[in-house]
Amino acid sequence: VLSTSASGLQPPAPRLRGDLGVWLIILAELLTFGILFVSYAFARARDVAAFNAAQATQDLHSGALNTVLLITGSWCVARAVQAVRSGARRPGLGWLMAAMLCGLGFVAVKWAEYAAKLREGIDLTSNTFYTLYLMLTAFHFLHVVVALLALGYLAVRLRGGAYGPQDCHAMETGAAFWHMVDLLWIVLFPLVYVLR
Repeated sequence: VLSTSASGLQPPAPRLRGDLGVWLIILAELLTFGILFVSYAFARARDVAAFNAAQATQDLHSGALNTVLLITGSWCVARAVQAVRSGARRPGLGWLMAAMLCGLGFVAVKWAEYAAKLREGIDLTSNTFYTLYLMLTAFHFLHVVVALLALGYLAVRLRGGAYGPQDCHAMETGAAFWHMVDLLWIVLFPLVYVLR
């Protein structure tokens, strides 16, 4: 076996998967959510009993279903990128579509939750828990919608023949954003549905 120096071959330099600009956006979004999470923790610490009472009204099954949908969507996005890297555009498109179905499922379940809360007379002014719950989850909901639009754009381009083993940068960028959305929900779910 020839060594790297003897053969003249250099191992590929490590690189950041996806676009640096989008990674900077992801870091800014994570920082913003981090501030909201800390605000939630401080508010909860000041009135644990009220937060526990409000959390008890949450639909744990809907929250758990949305967790499964987003994690499954992340798995599908990862499979899509893997397929496109190996030159399998059609399966990659199928995986992207599956991820979008998971995202649309999340949107439908969350929308139904919001509608139920509104029917119960719950809004941003109900109490501190619901102010923070609605702010956090609505901000996250917006990110899911943006991620779905990004996946839709990638799917249209992929169907048109874009992307492949030598050009997977945009796919990796879209996947990075989707995984951020998933990660945020993994923190949000126990924070607003489970923690007592």
